[in-house]
Amino acid sequence: MSESPKLSASSGLASASIAEAPAPTSPHPSSRSSIPHSSVSLRVNGTRYALTLDTRTSLLDALREHLHLTGTKKGCDHGHCGACTVLVNGTRINACLSLAAMHDADEILTIEGLGTPDDLHPMQAAFLRHDAFQCGYCTPGQICSAVAILDEIERGVPSHATGDLTARMEASHSELRERMSGNICRCGAYSNIQAAIAEIVGGAA
Repeated sequence: MSESPKLSASSGLASASIAEAPAPTSPHPSSRSSIPHSSVSLRVNGTRYALTLDTRTSLLDALREHLHLTGTKKGCDHGHCGACTVLVNGTRINACLSLAAMHDADEILTIEGLGTPDDLHPMQAAFLRHDAFQCGYCTPGQICSAVAILDEIERGVPSHATGDLTARMEASHSELRERMSGNICRCGAYSNIQAAIAEIVGGAA
């Protein structure tokens, strides 16, 4: 249970200051000197990490295997399930489809950076109140997506479900369902996930 969203936290969302930190040693050092490597500076949850990575290393593997931030989950490794969703410069992405080398100096926020066990992010707290998970494996990605879509709606970023591009965008039932459709819950907790997000936006859904 140590990897649940309420337990896997390291720093606050808004108050994190950038600090230098040595990168943990990779558990799988390569013995093939012919493999190209690159130096990457990743700013994750307010801390900068200097890494030397195989150029093929995905952002997901860099987070999990090199920085040991295992809250971000590897589900399908093909961008289909959303379990690896993180925020990069405020935008949600599938970390399994993005190379770590592409994110030099980017601001990366994972589930560990959203809140702490004693100071949960409002979305984390809402998921707990609404029992919006069962096994919990997809929950970090669900929460990161949920946080991102509220910002998308606030900024007026349309989705496939948006009917009027000139009207003020609302967090309607159809909007939330469409925007969360990239995050799969194999346990089927969708109705509770919907309720948790709706609570944060004031019950609009």
